[in-house]
Amino acid sequence: MPDPLDLITDLIGRARKAGADAADAVHVSGTSLSVAVRLGEIEKLERAEGLDIGLRVMVGTRQACVASSDPSPTALDELAGRAVAMAREVPQDPHCGLADPEQLAIDIPWLDSCDGRETDAETLTERARRTEDAARAVPGVTNSEGAEATWTRNRVALAATNGFAGRREDSRFGLATSVLAGEGTAMERDYDYTSAVHAGDLRSPEEVGRTAGERAVRRLGPRKIDSAVLPVVFDPRVARSLVGHLAAAIKGPAVARGTSFLNGRMGEKLFADGLSVIDEPRRPRGLRSKPFDAEGLPTATRRVIDDGRLTTWLLDLRSARQLGLAPTGHAARGAGGPPSPSSTNLYLAPGRLSPRDLMADIRDGFYVTEMIGHGLNMVTGDYSRGATGFRIVNGEIAEPVSEVTIAGNLLDMFARLVAADDLMLRHGTDSPTLRIDRMSVAGQ
Repeated sequence: MPDPLDLITDLIGRARKAGADAADAVHVSGTSLSVAVRLGEIEKLERAEGLDIGLRVMVGTRQACVASSDPSPTALDELAGRAVAMAREVPQDPHCGLADPEQLAIDIPWLDSCDGRETDAETLTERARRTEDAARAVPGVTNSEGAEATWTRNRVALAATNGFAGRREDSRFGLATSVLAGEGTAMERDYDYTSAVHAGDLRSPEEVGRTAGERAVRRLGPRKIDSAVLPVVFDPRVARSLVGHLAAAIKGPAVARGTSFLNGRMGEKLFADGLSVIDEPRRPRGLRSKPFDAEGLPTATRRVIDDGRLTTWLLDLRSARQLGLAPTGHAARGAGGPPSPSSTNLYLAPGRLSPRDLMADIRDGFYVTEMIGHGLNMVTGDYSRGATGFRIVNGEIAEPVSEVTIAGNLLDMFARLVAADDLMLRHGTDSPTLRIDRMSVAGQ
């Protein structure tokens, strides 16, 4: 097998010979291994290896993308010829095109994004069993949906006719379990998981299992609550979804099409004073770290929200040209399509109050631990989702509740949002505990 960079450099040369004015290509290869156990027995053992080659060509202002998993010279010739033929038939796009050479990343930092050790099935099996055993050992846990341990390693190479050539490698380890508590129709389930770039950064199997078991038991005997307008507090594992909604709303294509509820609000105060949302692509061992983006542009830390104000969109080259702005180095892509913008290690910075202090003055409220459904209108910001969690009574988390719907509008929610100090960077998109006053809570 030839070196990936040599292979795709050869491919873009074939595309130029076939008639492309410009081209870029990506080579993605990966290996994954996963083991799932249930009640102590192996239920799944899977290993996968894959290779994808993606080619994007420009003929004038026309663009086409093709992909293949065959690296043979004959297949590469066919790929290049097919891409150029497709590009000649599609409509013109005045915004497509590669980066100018002066825009390209030059210094590519080492981000410690790959654990070089390949994990075997025996190691993953032992982690999964320990996780499930710890969960099942929690008093009140009566059954298990199983535990799974995973490992993946991916290698990415990118080359283009503008002179860019770069490669990166990353790994991911994961561990998860879901268990049930109670009996019959009164059973409740909950879960926990951990993921990390390096195996040594995973939370212990015992901690993951114990937490999953305790969460399931804690949910037993849920009640319904009356509909009301209440303070709502979001546990960190669901609070991060609000950060994700912000990220979706500030992607360049949505802004350029006018399909984002934040369209026209650049520079406005969206959050309270002191609140910031930060995108950090060069964090060492970050789950979504990248030294350069999918168009060869350098990445950099950006305060998407700075002291409450919206400061930037997430832009690839195409959406930046549509908006008349500079790209932000957020392009991402797979082998089969063109680049599009995406956040990296995105988080809402912590506040100053502990979660307990954040809730101390709430006489009657709702603490959300799990969300259901996708009731979000990205054009208007209207928000309505099913939820489960706990009552908050006199500043303390009380009995479990279920069959609840919470509703509001993201603009209003962002403006009233208060953050606790318990941020932990575990998922790629992260948040501390969040409080939002005066949300509609629909119960019985």
